[in-house]
Amino acid sequence: MTLRIALAQHRFPVGDIPGNTRKVLDLARTAMTQQADMVVFPELTLAGYPPEDLLLRPSLTRRIDTAIDELKAANLPIAMVVGYPERENGKLYNKAMVIESGRIVADYRKQHLPNYQVFDEKRYFQKGSDTCVFEYKGARIALTICEDIWYDGPARRASEAGADINININGSPYHIDRVAERHAQVARVSKAYNMTTVYVNHIGGQDELLFDGGSFIAQNDGQIPVTLPVFEESLQCFELAPKAGGWQVVTPSQAPELSVEAELYGALKLGLADYVNRNGFPGVVLGLSGGIDSGLSAAIAVDALGADRVMAVMMPYEYTAKISLEDAEEEAQLLGIRYEVLPIGDAYEAAHKTVSPLFGDRAVDTTEQNMQSRMRGLFLMALSNKLGHMVLTTGNKSEMAVGYATLYGDMCGGFNALKDVPKTWVYSLAKWRNEQGLVIPERVITRPPSAELAPDQKDEDSLPDYDTLDAIIERYVERDESLDTIVSAGFDRDTVYKVIRLIDINEYKRRQAPEGVRVTPRGFGRDRRYPITQGWKPGV
Repeated sequence: MTLRIALAQHRFPVGDIPGNTRKVLDLARTAMTQQADMVVFPELTLAGYPPEDLLLRPSLTRRIDTAIDELKAANLPIAMVVGYPERENGKLYNKAMVIESGRIVADYRKQHLPNYQVFDEKRYFQKGSDTCVFEYKGARIALTICEDIWYDGPARRASEAGADINININGSPYHIDRVAERHAQVARVSKAYNMTTVYVNHIGGQDELLFDGGSFIAQNDGQIPVTLPVFEESLQCFELAPKAGGWQVVTPSQAPELSVEAELYGALKLGLADYVNRNGFPGVVLGLSGGIDSGLSAAIAVDALGADRVMAVMMPYEYTAKISLEDAEEEAQLLGIRYEVLPIGDAYEAAHKTVSPLFGDRAVDTTEQNMQSRMRGLFLMALSNKLGHMVLTTGNKSEMAVGYATLYGDMCGGFNALKDVPKTWVYSLAKWRNEQGLVIPERVITRPPSAELAPDQKDEDSLPDYDTLDAIIERYVERDESLDTIVSAGFDRDTVYKVIRLIDINEYKRRQAPEGVRVTPRGFGRDRRYPITQGWKPGV
């Protein structure tokens, strides 16, 4: 007696209910060719995850009902575990169901609704309370959904109801170390309640969120014999058989483990590719300055989209160093992308001549620097409008944290692959990418970073060194540590105060920044909702 379960780790785009329904049926039929008895799909399969306020649309119920009718009408002799939203008696639930041979044989309402970090499920859903355990081919199987596995209650109650196997469908976003966190939690719960857990996760980018897949099976002995790859669609079937007081995998299969750099690079690549492709852009255009941020961004874009879909523009002014021109051109050649040089001097001088009478006798300051950046933004957006390419911005998390960026200048664009990547990680990723094949000139990585908006300008003239800056940002933004707590860890008080103050007062800039891939436990965006207008001062 065995049970063959297929894990369907695939893209299910938000809002495409008809397309997702067809995909469920196509994958189910493919699973049948692998002799699967059951195929398991991710959380909210039919609607995509997270559907946000699409859940409030009046036509949602009709569309979901039509999808379920189509699944039933297919009459497939395989058990399909599918996630979907359903409105019952005026209340909306996040549900899972099992459809086999044209009928629903089991369904379940999610019990724990996450409402922290990027999650906002209590805005939409009511929580369920009933345990679902059904018999199938000799096994007693429980249904749970995502957050349920992070609490003991649902698993304990399913075990008490006699479940041998726990099917847990997920919409679990990626951040660094998330795979290890999932493995540890699910293995613990599986062992504690003597149930083998089949964990299936979404894959693909959805605005700032990225779903990495990484589906797996954790046995009742706490071992994880099956892992699917991250950042890849996959449909794999595994045989489970009664063993050691439960159901265990007959033939283990482990996806290769990735280094931190390889994992993070893969996340950025997938997030950018899905944003560009799902929104119908033919390609991207970016400013290639000869610096490391734009250099890494260009490499990610080429790896995500192909060289023929990436256009780079160098926009020099009198402060642009000769080596920046040389390095930008060399990188474009290494990547094989279209490369153009558009000097901004005449445009800047004309704009400055037009507006300078209103400046009066005020001294030259960052106004003139920002005008240079905005000329570049103007050129890139003109190319975007004319060619249809999306402008890819290139600022990193360190800069965005402290406002070291120009509104309507280098912040001008549609998406930013590096938005949640601290500067120190930018260096690590650039070095790792070059180890796979040289695409970023070595001098770009080794020379001191500069915005090149003033003579001999360097980033560290305005900011602490990036090792210090990134450490403070991590403590204040991601860990919510106070000024005194950070200082007690060995940081200079004046430096910490300055950085925290800059983070707080630049919220208005970040609200106007383009979307970007979230890769840390707390990115700027839906993770962190601070008021723009406020009187809070750094302190204990």
